Amino acid sequence: MKLFAALLLFGVYLFQTPLALAQKEYEVDLSKLQKEIEKKPYALNGFFEFTPALLLLDQTSTIYDMQLADRHVGRAMDQYNSRLRLEGSYQRGFARLYAMGDGYLRNDDLGWSGRAHLFQGYLSLKFRPNTAVDVGKRVARWGKGYAWNPAAFIDRPKDMEDPQEALEGFTMLSADFTKSFTGRLKTLSFTPVILPVTKDLNDVLGKPGHINAAGKLYGLIWDTDVDLMFLVGSSRSVRYGLDFSRNLQANSEVHAEWAWLTSGESRATSSGLAGFRYLTADETTFIAEYYRNGPGLSEEEARDLYNNLGRGDFGDRSAQRLLGTQNLMRDYLYLRATKKEPFQILYLTPEISSIINLSDHSFLVLPGFTYNPVTNLQLRLRFGCLVGGANTEYGEKQTNYRLELRVRYFFQQP
Repeated sequence: MKLFAALLLFGVYLFQTPLALAQKEYEVDLSKLQKEIEKKPYALNGFFEFTPALLLLDQTSTIYDMQLADRHVGRAMDQYNSRLRLEGSYQRGFARLYAMGDGYLRNDDLGWSGRAHLFQGYLSLKFRPNTAVDVGKRVARWGKGYAWNPAAFIDRPKDMEDPQEALEGFTMLSADFTKSFTGRLKTLSFTPVILPVTKDLNDVLGKPGHINAAGKLYGLIWDTDVDLMFLVGSSRSVRYGLDFSRNLQANSEVHAEWAWLTSGESRATSSGLAGFRYLTADETTFIAEYYRNGPGLSEEEARDLYNNLGRGDFGDRSAQRLLGTQNLMRDYLYLRATKKEPFQILYLTPEISSIINLSDHSFLVLPGFTYNPVTNLQLRLRFGCLVGGANTEYGEKQTNYRLELRVRYFFQQP
């Protein structure tokens, strides 16, 4: 009872204090208020997240045999992931400095692992409203696709399970030149890019010791966004790309993307996608994309790969091909649906997404929901289920089921 009385008195004090302060006469310091209204030249924000997960492993799968068979890992594995991301910028005149750092730490039955690295860090110089130059490590964000971007020649592949998550960029020198018009062509811009590749810089882009060039020509014509892209140089094969997106109505959009890779170490090939978004009157969003992965394996080639690995032939090239790509084969379908605040439950967004391999009919399905109970706090619960038979892409993954809870706390400078 004493504790209850103390809490009651404390609550009365908290309630009365603002009223007492409100009754006092005070003067407004206009100079101080002006300083608060003025935009600060710097910004700092980020988030911390903790993601515990339970993984149910497929001990008969090929990837389990390659990675975990000799490490005494059981049927189930607990995993604990922590991540800290910081993002900051400083603006002075026509110059803006921007940086994003990311670090994660993981603990599971295999022990501890982690990494801290710079996602982006570049200087942007905007000499005129229609002219800008960027130098440093940045993300180009080429392409119109949601889950895939075959024409994003100077970007890293998206995580198909989290396509909207931030990506690590490449070090480059780029510029943007934009001009507006009053006719059917509303906007025209050109983005030239220089990409050096060395042993320590942009090494995943191809052979080191070369300077490569890329470019994108963008136009808004007939209310349609259109891009033409290219990448030339000696680090990897020459590539050309095309994409477009157009709103059919206020609530619907279609997009497509195509890329042609000339012959390099392998045969010349092309990749492409086509997709749409649709928003219903009750704020349900549907996204669908078909992806044709030209460099991917045919069903017969994939079966031969799995058979060889199943016999214990873990050759370097075969293992790298299997473990180093999200899309092993050629034909995929991505589906996603989200519903905002169903049954008038505020700040709740249920979702379900699926990635289907149309060649071998295996698939991944990810139902879940996101909830923002208070400002700056986001909770996401997801359940992943991988379905497929022997010698299929998702049937041979090391995980059958995954349950995870992501707790993400956002912060920013006052």
